[in-house]
Amino acid sequence: MNWHSEDVLSVLDKCCDAFTFPMLDNGYVYLSATRLSLYRSAQDWAIVIEVFGFSPRSGVPDTHIYTFGSRLLRSRSSEDFVSPQAFAAYMANNPNNESTFVLPMDDGDWLDADNPEILANGEHTVQVRGRPVRTPPTSEYAANGINLETSSEVQVYELSRLLAASDRDSFLATPEERRSCIPSELTQILQLEEWSHPDVVNAERPSANQTFRSLADVLISGDVSRYQPSGAPNTHWKHWPDGGTL
Repeated sequence: MNWHSEDVLSVLDKCCDAFTFPMLDNGYVYLSATRLSLYRSAQDWAIVIEVFGFSPRSGVPDTHIYTFGSRLLRSRSSEDFVSPQAFAAYMANNPNNESTFVLPMDDGDWLDADNPEILANGEHTVQVRGRPVRTPPTSEYAANGINLETSSEVQVYELSRLLAASDRDSFLATPEERRSCIPSELTQILQLEEWSHPDVVNAERPSANQTFRSLADVLISGDVSRYQPSGAPNTHWKHWPDGGTL
């Protein structure tokens, strides 16, 4: 492999500066669940970070799949841009990163007709990847550490956190979705359900985060035992209270 761990970290740092690296306290997204996966071959590496959350601007909760790597499959082509020049500029500005989105939940009458940021009154059914799921009673929220903003209504982001707590695999990416931008010859070597994520808003970069430094070492060496996390995991939504508050 013609890459070094510092090269991997440099890619991630540049993506932070370009706002294409996940910011877990993104003011426009209420965080619900995350996952990180590593892939490699003898020649290439890739990192995938999944973020399931709710942005009121998106309508329903979605899963943002961030992919970083030495060689990527692209989810977009020149036909998706206003001109070939715009596509060329996109490729030049994003040589080692790509984003895709998955919508694990359908909209429907479970959303309040007048305010789609809250649930409609009463019990309803949410279609989750084609499977009907009943909206849970309010008593289940506190039992899962979710304190409702008001006692009279449930916010969509509160529902997404509760559902992800009980069935995270349905709301994060499938194996096929997760590696949609990764060449087939790369093999998954590590998957993390929690880790120590850099505080991007406050200028912490992956290169200064010991957990990501060890992840870069794993990618280059192929030795999973080199994953040496530093500090307690912080990817649970409770650690990022400013997420979604803008």
